[in-house]
Amino acid sequence: MSSPVALIDCNNYYVSCERAFDAKLVGVPVIVLSNNDGCAIARSAEAKALGIKMGDPIHHLREKVRTHGVRVLSSNYTLYGDMQRRVVAACAAFARDTEIYSIDETFLDLGGFEDRDLVAHAHAMRDQVRLWTTIPTCVGIAETKTLAKLANAAAKKDPSFEGVADLRDHAARQKVMHTFPVEDVWGVGGATALKLKGLGIETAGSLRDMPMKQARAVGTVVLERLVAELRGVPSNAVETIEPQRKGMAVTRSFGAPVTTLDSMMGTLSQYAMRAGEKLRNYGLVAGRLTAFFHTNRHKPERPQYGGSRTVALQPMTSDSLELIGAARRAAERAWRDGYAYTKAGIMLDDLVGADMRPQTLFEDDTGKRDRLMGALDEINGRFGKWTAVTASQGFRREWKLRSEMRSPAWTTSITEVPMVRA
Repeated sequence: MSSPVALIDCNNYYVSCERAFDAKLVGVPVIVLSNNDGCAIARSAEAKALGIKMGDPIHHLREKVRTHGVRVLSSNYTLYGDMQRRVVAACAAFARDTEIYSIDETFLDLGGFEDRDLVAHAHAMRDQVRLWTTIPTCVGIAETKTLAKLANAAAKKDPSFEGVADLRDHAARQKVMHTFPVEDVWGVGGATALKLKGLGIETAGSLRDMPMKQARAVGTVVLERLVAELRGVPSNAVETIEPQRKGMAVTRSFGAPVTTLDSMMGTLSQYAMRAGEKLRNYGLVAGRLTAFFHTNRHKPERPQYGGSRTVALQPMTSDSLELIGAARRAAERAWRDGYAYTKAGIMLDDLVGADMRPQTLFEDDTGKRDRLMGALDEINGRFGKWTAVTASQGFRREWKLRSEMRSPAWTTSITEVPMVRA
């Protein structure tokens, strides 16, 4: 029999992180904006009550912000990442193991705690997180991750659960299963939901009761495993090997338009550097690199152009300096003067494990460069991103993301630590 699984989810996470260090934000409508201060990606309960939706562009919200005194903040991912670490640390004593699913969600293996009242156990964990971080949470408990995700959603939406839903309880499971829309079940995409509704499957409960062969016919083995999870059978009993990545990308929009090739190479160099770091973290090498950039497609009245070129990486590599060189070759071939570019990126394809990389006949010894890349990763990991950079990245970075309303790095920068005077 498998161990119980819990999912702890931080409520309105980005807003809650901001409120932890600024009491003036408590009880008032707050929204946090996406990269380049574009649209709302997090909303307090008060902001949701005003009808502000996820993804609403900030320029559509100006009147509502002014009328209702909505506090608007730029995203502060350094703060949110560090607060996540603190949340996970607060949960550690309450679980045998933890698995971070996203920046605000963590799965917990409750094996070894089965003899306890797990609802009371979860409430104690929520209290610990609140004490250590001030962040409110909800917890879902069940036999599988899919059911724990379902339980968590119920705990968040249904006040009768008081923040903790345990779907191992038959009555609670029946209540949730027969009221939870099938399109909101974790892992059911929009196209699959339409197919299921066409078959009369409207709720999580009716999906659970779907014949397994029919599930495979409708949504391949993915839906079949999901149905199994809804029945309490963990899917990791079927698949324990993580699928190999086929590609990866680093892309961003700019805070200010880029109009020169030198400035564009500053952005692409930084993205190539980051792409190499990601490859090394996953133990992979790439066989092809694509560099692209384009103008603002939402302003058709302005001159439009988008360029991209792909170059082969021979030998296959994760060396950031090699990737920067390849990005320059691609960018020079795709570049056109006279345009204001607002987004660019690096894409890597043909990925294989570094230990499976095919050797070339005249390949140089890469030992020194491997050590150099390791040193760069260690320096930037220890002292902060972009502490050590290549000359082509530069230090001024006029194109960096717009972030005009970002809160201080309260927990990670000694110069921005809050001070109390008595």
